[in-house]
Amino acid sequence: MRISVFGCGYLGAVHAACMTRLGHDVVGVDVVPDHVASLNRGEAPFFEPGLPELLAEGLATGRLTFTTDAADAADCDVHFVCVGTPQKAAENAADLRYVHAAISDMLPLLRPGDVVAGKSTVPVGTAEELASRLDEEAPGAELIWNPEFLREGFALKDTLHPDRFVYGARDTEQGTAAKQRLDEVYAAALAEGTPKIEADLATAQLVKVAANSFLATKISFINAMAELCEATGADVTLLADAIGHDARIGRRFLNAGLGFGGGCLPKDIRAFMARAGELGADQALSFLREVDSINMRRRVRMVDLAREQCGGSIVGRRIALLGAAFKPDSDDVRDSPALSVAAQMQLQGAKVVTTDPQAIDNARKKWPDLIFAPTVEETVRDAELVIVLTEWPEYVSLEPADLSPLVAARSVIDGRNCLDPVRWRSAGWTYRALGRP
Repeated sequence: MRISVFGCGYLGAVHAACMTRLGHDVVGVDVVPDHVASLNRGEAPFFEPGLPELLAEGLATGRLTFTTDAADAADCDVHFVCVGTPQKAAENAADLRYVHAAISDMLPLLRPGDVVAGKSTVPVGTAEELASRLDEEAPGAELIWNPEFLREGFALKDTLHPDRFVYGARDTEQGTAAKQRLDEVYAAALAEGTPKIEADLATAQLVKVAANSFLATKISFINAMAELCEATGADVTLLADAIGHDARIGRRFLNAGLGFGGGCLPKDIRAFMARAGELGADQALSFLREVDSINMRRRVRMVDLAREQCGGSIVGRRIALLGAAFKPDSDDVRDSPALSVAAQMQLQGAKVVTTDPQAIDNARKKWPDLIFAPTVEETVRDAELVIVLTEWPEYVSLEPADLSPLVAARSVIDGRNCLDPVRWRSAGWTYRALGRP
């Protein structure tokens, strides 16, 4: 099939490359010329394992191209909406300007029978509004909502071999045809037995934000337990192991630490609350305010813990921070807990040096006043405190004995509960972690 992808940021670039791997001809459309030029060179403008190779493969076949001209997508059968929906400035609500702009760019291209497939995360009710717009301005074209469930660091696998598909469509003949067209797009994954859930538009829009809200709640729950563990001398990792054996709960996402960040969970739960308020159902999601509050509180607690480790003050203390990205296998620094901690410590007078395997360039753009170093060795040299803020494998596997000659004091805070405390203490280090004695 011939497919277009409007919006070639993280979601769109991955989706375009993966659709080419599935055998389709793909045109990626984006409004940023430098972004398009980079993608046409096979250079991913962000870090995602395996994506540069997949881009190069698709470009070499001639079946993958990127453009700033929407007219190049005129003969496509399916048009995917993959633009961002960031949080509005000074509001919780989602900013939908890019979604509406993408639809405006598509409208002159749409023919009867064409399918517009929305993948962007939008507030419930948005798809219905867009479907009405298509009915008026592009009769015969049909909207279907097909939310994405990508995990940064695993995006190629999640696109090529997803754990489920969700189709949100209207109960009409055109809606049925649109679902059949999407079956053709995903034929390879469906042949593998990937579950498919067919729903109405409202349910399909709610799936992604409901899933993210559940995950955020689970993370904040264990972090709330970490606060109680610190007050009682209990160990939150053992607590998580114990309750995680219950099949109704499960162990995944029960890792206490610095909390969640990135471009999805924080802004999605806030937009969900905002939309619920608009619908008069704000009490149904009032618990998410506390989820958000617990999450943000972890960053403050990390600074407090550093202060405790430094004898009551971090003023003038050299502190090494390992990690800037919000999670490993990513260079994404949007709402990064690590950078939030770094900025707070610097504002409070600490001499902070931060490193990260992939995110230094992005972090420097966001926080130009922070000091960054390219290696762990340079970062920890003469440090009075080392803090692990992103659980990159290379940080988890660090040998404390190798760092001992470099630091001014053998003191470490495990901000992600990812280190082996026995190994670090055996090497003569003072070890602290959120939620552990």
